[in-house]
Amino acid sequence: MHEFKIMMTLSMMVFFILIDIYTWQAFKILFNNKSAQFIKRSKRFYFGATLFFAILFLMQLWIPYFESNKLFKIYTGAFVFVIYLSKFLVVIFLLVEDIQRLIRWVIKKITSTLTTNSAVESDNKISRAKFISQAGTITAAVPLVMLSKGIFKGAYDYKVINVPLYLPNLPSAFNGLKLVQVSDIHSGSFFDKDAVKRGIDMIHDVKADLIFFTGDLVNSRTDEAYDYADIFSTIKAPMGVFSTFGNHDYGDYTSWPTPQAKEKNLADLVQVHKDLGWHLMRNENVTLEKDMQRIGIIGVENWGDRGRFQKFGDIDKAKSGLPDVPVKLLLSHDPSHFDSVISKSHHDIDATFAGHTHGFQFGIEIGKFKWSPSQYIYPHWAGLYREGTQQLYVNRGFGFIGYPGRVGILPEITVFELKNS
Repeated sequence: MHEFKIMMTLSMMVFFILIDIYTWQAFKILFNNKSAQFIKRSKRFYFGATLFFAILFLMQLWIPYFESNKLFKIYTGAFVFVIYLSKFLVVIFLLVEDIQRLIRWVIKKITSTLTTNSAVESDNKISRAKFISQAGTITAAVPLVMLSKGIFKGAYDYKVINVPLYLPNLPSAFNGLKLVQVSDIHSGSFFDKDAVKRGIDMIHDVKADLIFFTGDLVNSRTDEAYDYADIFSTIKAPMGVFSTFGNHDYGDYTSWPTPQAKEKNLADLVQVHKDLGWHLMRNENVTLEKDMQRIGIIGVENWGDRGRFQKFGDIDKAKSGLPDVPVKLLLSHDPSHFDSVISKSHHDIDATFAGHTHGFQFGIEIGKFKWSPSQYIYPHWAGLYREGTQQLYVNRGFGFIGYPGRVGILPEITVFELKNS
């Protein structure tokens, strides 16, 4: 394990250095009309920044204090990612130009047509190279600015989204019921308790009748939730708060000294839900009654068919014993469960509430236009969808993981008004 860590560190360092050396060529071209002193100072600054980020990268990997410091690791990793993603875009531009240049050189050697026109082309090459360098650096600046802004502003920029949810068979007693959905809190990523509280206060302001939480309270370990339990425990509703597990809640994304330690971690998370006053639904159902009329709430454990996600959800078990009710609402963390199972063979479920995708925490939403890299993995990735008589809502998530920010796809609190017409 130690040798593997050394090899990974060395590989990453070599990768970063090669990108920096290659990207510097673009700046050299842009600076070719500057003084030698200016170029020298720029080079020192450029590679000095490389050394600085290399030191930060090594600190979070090899120094125990920084390795265990959540805030340091999150932000170091985020800024290294943002900077080298931007540089990688410059590399693409330079690589295209270098490949074209190589092809032209090979063609010249084969045809041996070194004419006067070649000298003219050589002059054009310098112009073209400068254009490529300018285009590459400008293109790289876009994600650098956007992703940096997303860290400082987007991570806690909570939005309340109001959604009328039409259910033709909804009993009249439930008509106008206000239902709030929250998903993907990922408390292990938080570092600003006041900002989180502002988001929870926005839930309080809705004065919901019923609240659903659709999974991923933590990133990997139950103790991540403890610092925020006092805030989350204030989430209340007259008809109850119902919750379910997401893929991160099972502790599968961290190492455990023993299987028993992992089991205890999950048992502790079950207790957290109980202490918060949330009804954790693990393949089970409840019936809500109002004015002698009823609807069914069903909750399953995580079930996903993308990658190696768990398939613990058992919809047949969850529906077992549920009386004949006119409307059934399902909490299921991963929207692929709806795509692969619910919409195929459980047509009695009227609406499914999911999360999981976060909308990739990056994308564009302007009016009815939506785009995110998430859509290339999940056909249903954000908002309300209809398949025949069934509906699916995919919440964009309350928290974040990995990249500590959001660009275009903001953290969401969904407010549904149930209507029968």
